[in-house]
Amino acid sequence: MIGRLTGHIAEKSPPQVLLDVQGVGYEVDVPMSTFYNLPALGERVSLLTHFVVREDAQQLFGFLTADERHTFRQLVRISGVGPRTALSILSGLSVADLADAVSRQESGRLVKVPGIGKKTAERLLLELKGKLGPDLGLPTAEARSDTQTDIVQALLSLGYNEREAAAALKALPPEVAVSDGIKLALKALNR
Repeated sequence: MIGRLTGHIAEKSPPQVLLDVQGVGYEVDVPMSTFYNLPALGERVSLLTHFVVREDAQQLFGFLTADERHTFRQLVRISGVGPRTALSILSGLSVADLADAVSRQESGRLVKVPGIGKKTAERLLLELKGKLGPDLGLPTAEARSDTQTDIVQALLSLGYNEREAAAALKALPPEVAVSDGIKLALKALNR
């Protein structure tokens, strides 16, 4: 299996890049989130890869971050979601946005991705539940205490997103009261 490629970018043609690795050109399909963050042509880059072998094709999919590759692998495990659909999802939503949509069970955000219908979105929410949050270092709703849940809800009602609230929650002492926790979290978020 090919797990990582390091080489120079020879060509860029969304969603594919041609990566020259010591004279061998690898065609690698990447999500748009990776594509937009690639360096210029001729520059050196390292991509984490996922290698797919089918009866009629062999394909390489590349990612700049381990979170993207992990999420891609979680997506292709779901029945009815192939590599192209997983790539489309990661092109339409960041890993953090997808994890947020799954934790909140918001199918409406997934339906906005081209090729994802209501039934597929609901299946994604069901299958991914609990599989994305911990990998990003975010405490899941189930893992939070009542105090932590109250603090997160207060931050969400003030307009912060789930990721910001979870990051602020990590900085708090473990046995903090709700009112003190909200004050400390707001101070941390305003830095």
